[in-house]
Amino acid sequence: MNMSNLEQNDAEERIRKAFKERDWSEIRSEDSWAIFKIMSEFVEGYEKLAKIGPCVSIFGSARTPRDHEYYKMAEEIAAKLVRHGYGVITGGGPGIMEAGNKGAYSEGGKSVGLNIVLPFEQFNNIYIDRDKLLTFDYFFVRKVMFMRYAQGFVVLPGGFGTLDEFFEALTLIQTNKIGRFPIVLVGKSYWEGLVDWIKKTLLAENNYIKEEDLDLFCVVDDATEAVRVIDEFYSKYLLSPNF
Repeated sequence: MNMSNLEQNDAEERIRKAFKERDWSEIRSEDSWAIFKIMSEFVEGYEKLAKIGPCVSIFGSARTPRDHEYYKMAEEIAAKLVRHGYGVITGGGPGIMEAGNKGAYSEGGKSVGLNIVLPFEQFNNIYIDRDKLLTFDYFFVRKVMFMRYAQGFVVLPGGFGTLDEFFEALTLIQTNKIGRFPIVLVGKSYWEGLVDWIKKTLLAENNYIKEEDLDLFCVVDDATEAVRVIDEFYSKYLLSPNF
């Protein structure tokens, strides 16, 4: 994708700023403001999400058009999750995120949107509960909310952001930083190349992961399978999502 002049100028300014020497006054002023902004985002997120009950985070590309099969599948998965007693958390934007919120909204379920401020892309969709829309400046704060308040993760096809969210959840579960909640990749044809690389390059050739780490996620091809994985997790631990 070609960068616009505005994007190019902004990128160059960020690089120049990174190499600029700052005096203590500048450091204290800029970093103190950032600390308080980060704290405020954490506080608002904790306050709004602490009582939402069991939810599933749905990840996927913002660029997925509404007539695409994956958009329709995300909408169906979200609707089924709500009918089974779960709330839905998305990144709050268009594409797969919109589909997830739309499916939850259509069934009268909890529809949470964790929007991110981006200069040229992101805007929140209209299917988010008004009291459950949060807008973040910092990706890392937003990711904490995705992980902290979800009891399952459904990952549809997407780009760098989707991969980041998938591997964040995978890493936190592998290292026991969060519970061993289910991670469901949707779309076998899309994910098979990545899964093969994980099996061949990470495991077989380099031994960078353990064989049992492959059990931390599964790959499915339709909405019913995706929701079944979430339900089986709850059944295994004798939990009901409707508590």
